[in-house]
Amino acid sequence: MRDQSTKIRWIALLLGLAVALSAGRITTVSAQLTCADPPLDVSGLVYVWDKTDFCQSQAGVFDEILSGGVPRDGIPPIDNPTFESIAEASTWLQPQSPVIAFTLEGVARAYPLAILTRHEIVNDIVADVPVAVTFCPLCNSAVVFERTVTGQVLRFGVSGLLRNSDLIMWDDLTQSWWQQFTGEGIVGSYTGTQLTLLPSQVVGFGAFVEQYPDGEVLSRNGRTYATNPYVGYDSSALPFLFRGELDERLFATERVLGALIAGEAVAYPFPVLAEAIVINDTVGGRAVVAFWQPGATSALDQSNIDASRDVGMAALYRRELDGQILTFSVDAAGTIRDDQTGSAWNVFGTAVEGALLGSQLRQELAFPHFWFAWAAFRPETRIYGT
Repeated sequence: MRDQSTKIRWIALLLGLAVALSAGRITTVSAQLTCADPPLDVSGLVYVWDKTDFCQSQAGVFDEILSGGVPRDGIPPIDNPTFESIAEASTWLQPQSPVIAFTLEGVARAYPLAILTRHEIVNDIVADVPVAVTFCPLCNSAVVFERTVTGQVLRFGVSGLLRNSDLIMWDDLTQSWWQQFTGEGIVGSYTGTQLTLLPSQVVGFGAFVEQYPDGEVLSRNGRTYATNPYVGYDSSALPFLFRGELDERLFATERVLGALIAGEAVAYPFPVLAEAIVINDTVGGRAVVAFWQPGATSALDQSNIDASRDVGMAALYRRELDGQILTFSVDAAGTIRDDQTGSAWNVFGTAVEGALLGSQLRQELAFPHFWFAWAAFRPETRIYGT
């Protein structure tokens, strides 16, 4: 690991090279600093990051930040998304095509990972709520946030910087830097601010259609999406641009469903989930259940996403429903049922048959990640099944 001063100079050099690409958007080179002596030499940064307050940052964060090799918004976010019907999307998506499923106030939308691998951020408004739908391919991290912070609606972009291989976002108001994995402000005026995370799932398009037949799908707008620019990455033992120590309890790019509940971090490996289908657990003193089902391919395997291997889909829910703690199991036909009423449930936490038909379990904030990244941000994680 380089010492801090060397790494900071290296970051500054790389970002300085982006000036020519970014100059058209720069109106001033006067840094908005709140101190006379910032913790790093900003002379190579302020031409691009002219509003960023480098006097405010998480302790030690500059030791961990690397350039991803592209300038700010060199990976362009989608700022004015348009949507199409299920029928229209079915002309190019297959049942196994992975999508981020997000619902709010009765509005259900699917964001195909084939598009998100190329853009990483969608600045959207769902049911009048500004949200950022994000995907970091290097960490396989799909997370949705509210974009309103202290009354201000932010537009998020791709900074071109990485920490633990994870996307660092930036906002257009203060040019603060935000960690996509956690939703925390790490550099700038919003340092220490936590974005509100919203429940979402990565599922197969067919599962989304079955659950939300009237749902909307992010449109390609005439472009062709389907290929994976990270061929073979999800079987790599050496994650790209990761400089930390790998936690060898699991293979680096093994998928896990990661959750942090009441201070307790837990990871459910997808191979364990695939074998069990249902896991009843208690995390942070809360009774939870993890569901898994097949039917979603990896967006980071073969060049053709739809022809890639089936990695399945998973989500975590509270087991408490109407004051009763349910336990779940899988019957001989592979159907998820609660032991108390025998009602059948799907991967969206919805009762689809039986006495509890139509009931909905409350989804926990649990997301699919590659193990190396989850362990880097949550090193005290308990791994279920080990």
